[in-house]
Amino acid sequence: MAKYAKWIGGGLGWAFGGSIGGILGFVFGSVVDGIQTIEINSSTRPGLTQYGDFSASLLVLSAAVMKADGKVLKSELDYVRNFFSKQFHSDVVQDKMLILREILKQEIRVDEVCVQIRQFMNYSDRLQLLHYLFGISIADGQVNDQELSMIELISRYLGLYTADFESIKAMFVKDVDSAYKILEITPDATDDEVKKAYRRMAMKYHPDKVMHLGEDVQKAAHEKFQTVNNAYEDIKKKRGIV
Repeated sequence: MAKYAKWIGGGLGWAFGGSIGGILGFVFGSVVDGIQTIEINSSTRPGLTQYGDFSASLLVLSAAVMKADGKVLKSELDYVRNFFSKQFHSDVVQDKMLILREILKQEIRVDEVCVQIRQFMNYSDRLQLLHYLFGISIADGQVNDQELSMIELISRYLGLYTADFESIKAMFVKDVDSAYKILEITPDATDDEVKKAYRRMAMKYHPDKVMHLGEDVQKAAHEKFQTVNNAYEDIKKKRGIV
């Protein structure tokens, strides 16, 4: 039983209350005799997301996206496993996957879960959650329409701007204007507007904004940051911007 005490990889605070806490409490009741051994950080102040809180939110929303099309694919489970494997030992990862499988059996009130996340998690952390969810959806090589609709719904409930949703979506769903969408501009933007957009997006998606969530999350944020850089370089090359 004690081995589940640190299954999330850090102190649990606000994530063990509200709708997320109800889901986790049921899950722990399914896999252990009780939850009294779980180490809980009592901080409930907004903006102080700890890795445990982020990880709990990530697993619950992962389950919501996976279930959106009525089936859970091995590629999706592998994506989650690989994400956690970047930082944790195999036995810890196995515990997390066990928890995810239990969450997948439950009904998830996405609206209530997202309201709780929005209340306590800062905007940069919520953007990183969205980026991760798109990664799950495309794990099998394409974004399923039902999963895309679920991610869009989650984005709205999380209070993310439409432009930010479209920007992150363009990182995964490519078309001729993807580079511009990633920078949240249109193809008719001036060269000066392109440069300003890049500086704005580079600041918004800088990995240092999520460094408090741990090395693995920061590595994932770096991928998003690099995608912004690549989009800018692509536009520069097409336009001959120096």
